Amino acid sequence: MAEQASSQRESTPRGEPRNALDRYFEITERGSTFGREVRGGLVTFVTMAYIVILNPIILSSGVDVEGNQLAFPALSAVTALTAGAMTILFGLVSRLPFAFAAGLGINAFLAFSVVGQVTWPEAMALVVINGALIVLLAATGLRRMIFDAVPVELKIAITVGIGLFIAFIGFVNAGFVTSTGESSPPVGLGIGGSVATVPTIVFVFTLLLTGVLVARKVKGGLLIGLVSGTILAVIVEAIWKLGPATENAGGWGLTVPALDGTPFGLPDLSLVGAVSFDFGRVGLVTVVMLVFTLLFTNFFDAMGTFTGLSREAGLADAKGNFPRLKSALVVEGVGAMAGGLTSSSSNTVFIESGSGIGEGARTGFANLVTGALFLLAMFITPLTQIVPTEVAAAALVIVGAMMVSQITGIDLADFGVALPVFLTITVMPLTYSIANGIGAGFVSWVIVRALSGRARDVHWLLWVVAAGFVVYFARGPVEVLLGA
Repeated sequence: MAEQASSQRESTPRGEPRNALDRYFEITERGSTFGREVRGGLVTFVTMAYIVILNPIILSSGVDVEGNQLAFPALSAVTALTAGAMTILFGLVSRLPFAFAAGLGINAFLAFSVVGQVTWPEAMALVVINGALIVLLAATGLRRMIFDAVPVELKIAITVGIGLFIAFIGFVNAGFVTSTGESSPPVGLGIGGSVATVPTIVFVFTLLLTGVLVARKVKGGLLIGLVSGTILAVIVEAIWKLGPATENAGGWGLTVPALDGTPFGLPDLSLVGAVSFDFGRVGLVTVVMLVFTLLFTNFFDAMGTFTGLSREAGLADAKGNFPRLKSALVVEGVGAMAGGLTSSSSNTVFIESGSGIGEGARTGFANLVTGALFLLAMFITPLTQIVPTEVAAAALVIVGAMMVSQITGIDLADFGVALPVFLTITVMPLTYSIANGIGAGFVSWVIVRALSGRARDVHWLLWVVAAGFVVYFARGPVEVLLGA
């Protein structure tokens, strides 16, 4: 794709900029046109629009330490607001066609790990701190140095592990995998070993349909799958009146797909500014390690995505550097801060931007189109409330499969690589914690390397990170000792 993009740029006649807008975004200089930028921005939005539904599904599933959950409509509104604002800001500052939205993986970490220890406002404050640190690291150049210190095998393994974790959450939310209530096996297929409910069948249909669309590289395949599954769910509910699972054993999970009221409405922005920096309920060690895990997950995902998209657009040099690299990394940190301040979770660059690049986008002008469409999406958030959990779960499994496919980039012939990679990938879903998986991978990588005569291969920063995770795993006794 990168070679095709590069050849396209070289074969496109370039002339003088038509106007100031053309000159600022370097549209003609990069071999593009306003038409291509508009089409690219539109396609990117279509392929990313699912996040307005999927992010609220994930975040609203998390119950914080005080038993509170975030409201789905408000989450949908702030997800669209932050994605739109950050996509436009990034386009204006970096002039690159990379769109932003709430990062998958980070939102799951918040919903299923962080809020078990703090409240939602406190969790979002941790995201803000994470973003501020990313800005600092990017501005000083430390971010690039840390990124280079971590072995590529672990970077890929983290992505794969998060994908497996997200897929597992999807299977559970759909009722495809359930708790058996026994010590062995702890989980099983459906009810009594079979798919026994209509909502779960709708999940299977949506999963297979979306899988076919994505496999055939249909533009917006994920969104089409979500919409199609939702339409089917609405029809099923209208005919059989299944109702919620709390009233009917064969009913829908969190959301009943019924058409009520108008699909349009003013956005609920009540979550904007709902942050609290009072971390009195948890110890300092816990706060530090939670921020560290958010920081690590956030900027490694983004760096990999930046590199891939810049190469796809033919804008990267041989070392992977691209125009305005430092400003791009700084704005990405601002996206994390903005996501925390709006309670939409950390916002970061999306790999789906590659669809717009494939459509011809080469500059930040495409981001203006994508961002404007996200801002318009705030006014149709009532539509998102009819999407049942079972349909959204299919998207989770599809995204998980996409992330797991990256394992092909790891050479597992060396067991010194295979073991840390395996632990990273498996510990995440098995312990229901992204942090545990990352920590298991880092600590095992350092120990295996050191005791097999390859200690010199381990960057000193990796030793520091591994030591931090040792403290993280032993934080209970450590907090007791510090308290004493």
